[in-house]
Amino acid sequence: MVSDGASARNPEAPSTRAPTPALSVVDLFTIGIGPSSSHTVGPMRAAAAFASLALGRGAPVGVTCDLFGSLALTGKGHATDTAVLLGLGGWLPEAVDPGDIARLVAEVRAREEISLGGRLSVCFVEAEDLRFRRGEFLPGHANALTFTAMYPDGEALVQTYFSVGGGAIVAAERNGVADQVELLRPFGSGAELLQIGRASGLSIADIVWGNELAWRPRAETEAFIDGVRAAMFACIERGCRQGGVLPGGLGVRRRALDLHARLVARGPRTEPSHVFEWVSLYALSVNEENAAGGRVVTAPTNGAAGILPAVLKYYEAFTTGATLEGARTFLMTASAIGFLYKTRASISAAEMGCQGEVGVACSMAAAGLVAALGGTNEQIENAAEIGMEHNLGLTCDPIGGLVQIPCIERNTMGAVKAINAAYLALQGDGRHIVSLDAVIETMRQTGEDMRSNYKETSLGGLAVNVVEC
Repeated sequence: MVSDGASARNPEAPSTRAPTPALSVVDLFTIGIGPSSSHTVGPMRAAAAFASLALGRGAPVGVTCDLFGSLALTGKGHATDTAVLLGLGGWLPEAVDPGDIARLVAEVRAREEISLGGRLSVCFVEAEDLRFRRGEFLPGHANALTFTAMYPDGEALVQTYFSVGGGAIVAAERNGVADQVELLRPFGSGAELLQIGRASGLSIADIVWGNELAWRPRAETEAFIDGVRAAMFACIERGCRQGGVLPGGLGVRRRALDLHARLVARGPRTEPSHVFEWVSLYALSVNEENAAGGRVVTAPTNGAAGILPAVLKYYEAFTTGATLEGARTFLMTASAIGFLYKTRASISAAEMGCQGEVGVACSMAAAGLVAALGGTNEQIENAAEIGMEHNLGLTCDPIGGLVQIPCIERNTMGAVKAINAAYLALQGDGRHIVSLDAVIETMRQTGEDMRSNYKETSLGGLAVNVVEC
């Protein structure tokens, strides 16, 4: 879809997308599994939701699933088939043990039946009942899946879901509209966010803390954010302990284990180059875990899951005076920036290309680091703008439909770029030419103009110009 008209080409003009309900930090950060938030986490949640819906209607005698758009084109490489089988069986990404997945899926395939919602055995022949509709796109979103349940009375229940990015799903008939929550200080643009800060004297993080009270007490939000931080760092540590070859057939070797050993052998982190090597290691380890289907934090997507953990780890390991409160400020500030991208554009690579994943994560991380280091709201907004400005036009062209090449290394680049953006912003006073709102709108326009071949379809770019091993 290409935008037309002079007003649509005004980068300061608000997005014409449908209004989005208020968002919470739990909408930006979720603990799930790899390799993809939109192709694995989202479809698993959709399948689980449909299983519950179907059982509420009665006792189905059969279920089918049709995948469309990007889910059909790259679903095999993104484990969408596995996700659907698990979700129909009642499993959710935050609950299933990654070590059990192969066994659970093998049992479904061997028996040719699925325990719908974990409660009712239903015939399910994967070759017939899970259909990849390659080349077919449904109106509404490039990531679509339609479930059908058949009942003994001959009736059928049909439900379509859209996986809209970051693991979020939307049922088609709801048109993306959810119950509204009244926030203390709502904001829909970077300009509004800065104005609220000037009027109230609050930092961006404090504005988000106040808004989160609409959903839960502060102590519960603190526990959630601390859990996200812990999960991010646990993923880094796991990734640094794993070797071997990543699944999928490309023969991509895991590098974090050997890189970690070499960096440790060097001793104290004194040379400036060591810092960036450690940051690259942090991002590399997370995205190797993601590619292997391990436990990761969607931040704001799985394909870009290594950037925020790497920059947060940099803050705690390499900056003077780092604190737990600083880490919380980092994540809460990053959330505010993520809200803007999600409401004014998209964080789905199927809609925006990789600028909507790595670019957004880079922007969020840059803002978070400036906040943790004591920067002003204006410097935070500047850092977020810099982080995206230099990712504009970034395509999503994964080789073999796998979240491996160029995705893993792209996270290391995004993390280093975020740190660079943060320090550039901290050297200024917050005044700059291109606003965050302008760069978000530019990203949206660029994503709409980008050919679908370059938006997570594996039909262009590296995906067709590199011979698969």
